[in-house]
Amino acid sequence: MTTKRTALKLIAGLAVCGVTASAQAQSKITVKGSDTLVILAQKWAETYMGKNAGTTIQVTGGGTGTGFAALQNKTTDLCNASRKIKAKEIETCVKAFGKRPTEYKVALDGLSVYVSADNGVKELTVAQVGDIFAGKIKNWKQVGGADAPITLYSRENSSGTYEFFKENVLLGKDFASSAQTMPGTAAVLQAVAKDKNGIGYGGAAYGAGAKHLSIKKDDASKAVEPSEATVMNGTYPIWRYLYVYINPALDKGDVAKYLAWIRSDAGQVVVKDVGYFPLPKNLRE
Repeated sequence: MTTKRTALKLIAGLAVCGVTASAQAQSKITVKGSDTLVILAQKWAETYMGKNAGTTIQVTGGGTGTGFAALQNKTTDLCNASRKIKAKEIETCVKAFGKRPTEYKVALDGLSVYVSADNGVKELTVAQVGDIFAGKIKNWKQVGGADAPITLYSRENSSGTYEFFKENVLLGKDFASSAQTMPGTAAVLQAVAKDKNGIGYGGAAYGAGAKHLSIKKDDASKAVEPSEATVMNGTYPIWRYLYVYINPALDKGDVAKYLAWIRSDAGQVVVKDVGYFPLPKNLRE
């Protein structure tokens, strides 16, 4: 009887140990933020989970601003951002967890200007693009196109892409009140593809279905298409870094391993596969 009880205790003990070990082996990482980054983030997660069976990675979009709010509220581990963090967001994070978030550059992106494949316009200057979205230029004939009113498709103001575009292309001016707000870059692209008079903007990786305009830095410059070569060498004038921000207290263990993998050669291969541009090695070391 004593032997039987001992055996039962041993079995129970092993079962508890097995459950504990299994629980400890499971790791969940949550990622939220930029819609520009969501396809890339999902592909990163899918590839990483395929090589690390004990890790689950949950990715959602919602916009860069939404991601920073979740980071501040401690409801996400990683915040994907298509712009740099603002001073007010840093301040809120410091109040929430005592330190400013750690910033990681994770990819490069050319910001494309989309028009319908049926639109005869092939190139614009950065200033012309800004004037179009600010409502100063209202007809395609003003930039060498057909005599037709321009339809504007933009992003919601919680979008990092919206804020980057406003700051760097509109130079801080407000978007025209006629601009239609779309919930994501894919929605902008779909709207432009169906509207021969439409124009929109978004990440270069979302280019299928519409024409990417070549962009000139100014009147004297050559028109340049967004590509890996032109973004990497800086000749395409509308480009940016893509970022991941994290609470420093979480920058360890499985989360740190995942971030290191994203910035590794293997993670940067995924960047290129999705259509974005990999970080130079000197920015990953």
